[in-house]
Amino acid sequence: MKIKIGIIFGGFSKEREISFAGGRTVYDNLNKSLFEAVPVFVDSFGNFVLLNWEFIYKGSIRDFYPPVEFIPEKEGAFQVYAEQTGEVDVDKQLKMIQKIGKKINANELNTYFDFAFLCLHGPFGEDGKIQGLFEYLGIPYSGSGILPSAIGIDKSVQKRMMVNAGFNSPKFITINRADYINGNCKGVFEKAKKEIGLPLVIKPANQGSSIGITILHKEDDYSFMEAIEKAFFTKWIDASEWKSMNPDSKNAFVRVLADIREGIGMPLIVNKTIVYHPHDLIVYLDKLFLTEKEGIVLEAIDGETTVLIEGFIEGKEFSCIVAQDENGQAIALPPTEIRKGKELFDYRSKYLPGLSRKITPIDLPNEQIQVIRKECEKLFYALNFDVYARIDGFLSTDGKIFLNDPNTTSGMMPSSFFFHQAAEIGLNPSQFLTYIIRTSLAQRIKANAQALVFNNLLNKLDTLIKMI
Repeated sequence: MKIKIGIIFGGFSKEREISFAGGRTVYDNLNKSLFEAVPVFVDSFGNFVLLNWEFIYKGSIRDFYPPVEFIPEKEGAFQVYAEQTGEVDVDKQLKMIQKIGKKINANELNTYFDFAFLCLHGPFGEDGKIQGLFEYLGIPYSGSGILPSAIGIDKSVQKRMMVNAGFNSPKFITINRADYINGNCKGVFEKAKKEIGLPLVIKPANQGSSIGITILHKEDDYSFMEAIEKAFFTKWIDASEWKSMNPDSKNAFVRVLADIREGIGMPLIVNKTIVYHPHDLIVYLDKLFLTEKEGIVLEAIDGETTVLIEGFIEGKEFSCIVAQDENGQAIALPPTEIRKGKELFDYRSKYLPGLSRKITPIDLPNEQIQVIRKECEKLFYALNFDVYARIDGFLSTDGKIFLNDPNTTSGMMPSSFFFHQAAEIGLNPSQFLTYIIRTSLAQRIKANAQALVFNNLLNKLDTLIKMI
């Protein structure tokens, strides 16, 4: 009998589309001689959904969820996520779910699959929360455990740990949301210029996929404020600017604003009021600016709490997958060089074809490649990672290695670093996924009180592998 693998994908973070696409890749590439793939979609409200197979091949989540009959008929032809349709109670959530699959209660998950392959990204996906749930439920899962996942999501904590462990780091400072709201932004800019110097890299501390990131070159208070707003997922709208827009311009502006990949996302808060739908925001702002003369701040409900400001590093950019071997030792795969069509390797550069090139291995002498690999392995241990991780970094123009943004979950799209680098060591996607599942099982046995149950599952997997 095959082992049932629950592919956990989707979610409600700003990276849900990458998670959805990655889950589809895992679904397609699992070794069908060993495993039965069980697609478990996590929706905008945190429900687990046994997804009907035909929806796996939709281009994006918004192509099937919310189902078309639940999309409000409003002006502007906006494509919306389920949470943007308005207040959605539990009964309505269930009705939407029934159109795409079957809701699974958390305490029922272990009746549908034996092992959870986690493709979730961002908050509630790679920050230890979903890992903690599966620990509680006694379900083995892929990737790092609770503690390394919590470390891996928080860039400000990572930075401090890395500096304390002796890794190279550009100068950096952090700013919390309260400081920004209380009007201390200008003081932070002066501090950043003095302690770090331009150019500055400004980014959210708890997001992936380079969402919300800005490289600031010029000494301009307004540009700095815009960068901080972008990283906090807030947006100042000037009254005169809004009034100067025609209806088409307002639609275009709000469409980008509501996009979780480029804007701050919706629903959002305006004057302590929650606005769900993009068209409703236009109506709200039109009414507001009849009397408001200056402007207003819009705040994403799932905004950021901490922003990291650090120095810009000039040099070759790379990414390296580090995986445990059968003995639990960290092995860095051949690192990939990232050649960008523009300065910033942001969300669009990562996932839209033609905007960047990935060269594996990085174009360097073998001696330098080995030094990068050893440094990545060292960081894997320093941050208590296990199973696998993706570690980004730079080789500066003066030859120093700067590691940054280590992630305990890698993208699983066909073009991802995960599969690029596995191919360099002779593993196709199916083989590498099997390796990750087996290594994860072995790690869960080491760390879990239910080791006996997990050990039986590992023995079953090993038996199936021998039968191929």
